Amino acid sequence: MDAAQVMAALQQMASAEDARQLARFFKTGVGQYGEGDQFIGVRVPQQRRIARSFAELPLTEIAILLQSAVHEHRLTALLILLHHYQSSRQAEQKRSVVDFYRLHLHRVNSWDLVDLSAPKLLGDHLLHHPAERVLLQQLIGSPVLWLRRVAILATWPIFKAGEFAEIIDLSTKLLTDPHDLMHKATGWMLRELGKVDPARLHLFLQQHAPQMPRTMLRYAIERLPAEQKQYYK
Repeated sequence: MDAAQVMAALQQMASAEDARQLARFFKTGVGQYGEGDQFIGVRVPQQRRIARSFAELPLTEIAILLQSAVHEHRLTALLILLHHYQSSRQAEQKRSVVDFYRLHLHRVNSWDLVDLSAPKLLGDHLLHHPAERVLLQQLIGSPVLWLRRVAILATWPIFKAGEFAEIIDLSTKLLTDPHDLMHKATGWMLRELGKVDPARLHLFLQQHAPQMPRTMLRYAIERLPAEQKQYYK
């Protein structure tokens, strides 16, 4: 079982038309956030099926997939890596997966790759290892968009467990982030915070709504009643 077999299985599912559509959807044009990314046209449900077939792929082979310029190779690699993490029963096995993920974070370089992996892998790890949450501060200060997105998405399992310091701190730091993809991600996490603790969301909005980028605010208040939405707009 090796990376070449995974690539071959994905190629069998490839569609030129889907590849063109995905390239447009993920903004791969010159100067866009996904510039240079390549697609072969395999949809996510198909990738999930292939990932299940290669669930025991060694980390060394996952690393080869992550180095690929092809988006579907990297996404499938992360699906397999997530299986490694969730199926590990020993602490040292989970730790090796987390260390591998951190080592290859530079290849988690699109919003869907981040959203797939950061909460369920890094976020879950940090939930159970709070002393390591300093990593979030390192990531949120990165000039790399995708690393900042990893940081905010990794707070999700933490605040779902009732620990709110990280989501409030990082969301405050991201009020001045220049990128719309970060505004969307932060607003999304604030919206999810509101499901866990509505009062805490309202307090954040009371303090910061006038300074929030409009996209961030729109996502954050999406599930609020109409009159509350109007109040914060």
